[in-house]
Amino acid sequence: MSRPRITWLGHSTVLIELGGVRLLTDPVLRSRIFHLRRAGPPPARPRSVDAVLLSHLHYDHLDLPSLRTLEPRPRLLCPAGAGPLLTKAGFPELDELLPGASVALQGVHVQATPAEHGGSRRPGGPVVQPLGFLVRGERSVYFAGDTDLFGEMAELGPVDVALLPVAGYSPKLGAGHLDPRRAAEAAALLVGTVGADAIPAAVLAAVAAWLTVSALDPPAPEPAPA
Repeated sequence: MSRPRITWLGHSTVLIELGGVRLLTDPVLRSRIFHLRRAGPPPARPRSVDAVLLSHLHYDHLDLPSLRTLEPRPRLLCPAGAGPLLTKAGFPELDELLPGASVALQGVHVQATPAEHGGSRRPGGPVVQPLGFLVRGERSVYFAGDTDLFGEMAELGPVDVALLPVAGYSPKLGAGHLDPRRAAEAAALLVGTVGADAIPAAVLAAVAAWLTVSALDPPAPEPAPA
């Protein structure tokens, strides 16, 4: 079995490989969505994705054209109430989850967590409870989606990796987001204790304003995944 691996593909799209399972978060695989543009070329389409973790329905997190590029069509784990929209879009294999619900994927445990963020898809789309996801296997990974601090966050840790949003495409996004100070507070809550075999938590500030706190593996002499 391959070792755990995390590959950031831009914005909130992350490929998590854990216990032989390949999970993709909030896939945005295009160069542009409305006014949001990538600073570089779009990533290669991930192959053989076992499941997609969808945190909420905003267009920069649920991008139907990006989802349709994934073949074979993966299973979707999504907020409760998103099912009719996704089924109509051509994704019948899905699990609608509320915070606290969980799904087992070949020995990897995926639990939906709360998130403090807006849940609408305008105009005229459904309104859902946004989610984060806690993934546990040989290691543990928390994917926040979009969120602000919330009361139950401390109960989710300690985790090996916390994938946290830091502000976003504008410094004035308002409630429901983590600014740098609150993101640092969230990281301290979630990654406050790491295993003896883990490296010290490292911080990577990405162009798309995402913060990755990683303690999965010691540094390896091989190149980073493309």
